[in-house]
Amino acid sequence: MGCMDIAFLGLGRMGRELVPHLIDAGHRVTAWNRSPGPTEAVGRRGARIAATAAEAVEGAEVVVSVLFGPEAVRETIVQPSLPIPPGALWIDLTTVAPSDAAEFDAWASSTGVRYVHSPVIGSLAPARAGRLAVLIGGRKDAVREARNVVILWADPDKLLTFDSPAQAAVAKLVANLALAISTEALSETLRLGTTGGLSADEVLSVLPLTTIASIAGMKGPVIASGDFGDTQFSAALLAKDLRLILATADSPLPAAALVAAELHRAIDAGLGESDFSVLARDR
Repeated sequence: MGCMDIAFLGLGRMGRELVPHLIDAGHRVTAWNRSPGPTEAVGRRGARIAATAAEAVEGAEVVVSVLFGPEAVRETIVQPSLPIPPGALWIDLTTVAPSDAAEFDAWASSTGVRYVHSPVIGSLAPARAGRLAVLIGGRKDAVREARNVVILWADPDKLLTFDSPAQAAVAKLVANLALAISTEALSETLRLGTTGGLSADEVLSVLPLTTIASIAGMKGPVIASGDFGDTQFSAALLAKDLRLILATADSPLPAAALVAAELHRAIDAGLGESDFSVLARDR
């Protein structure tokens, strides 16, 4: 893969971790973000900073978007009909519903842009290390080309392809539903154990023997400490994803609804930018 002109739209926590992989691979990156603060770090890293999204995509061969949610994609790209050059490849990493992915695919096709939906699974540390799980859905030729880009931040053993953008979107919602429910399970096991007389460390020593071993290893110490300030994935983002999950399902998802309610309580308490594991705080 030769050097390409890549526009990168969205410099949230995840976006700021992914841009350096593109620069280190020799690509020319032009970055844009709604607020100017996050652009400073990627500018120092070697990206050119654009004042507008339209300026960022001018002459781009590939556009990568990592925005807050489907409404941000509409407001930034679809509704203003962002002038992405015809023939360019648009790789959208934003977590969206399958209906959104189908809508964005249709818009891209109408403008001559090739669309691939490629959400990631994982937090900031694997993003920094280039070891994320990556989902990728779209037309075969576009997927084949997009793989050459997303592999820069992917664990090659955790790169799954799907026949359509909508399928990749569903797969990401499945992953985030599992994350939300397993975190609630971790919270409840800690509450049960400590209520029954075990220390938090003693409860955590049992959980590697259980089906929630993975989330216990990842978030158990954080929940036990009660310090949710090291945000890997914010409560606001997971709450947004749960809204998409509940809207997509055609039957009740009571566990998802419970976690969504807990997250909204945390957000109402001013904790939306805390790590999503804040849902397990003392209630």
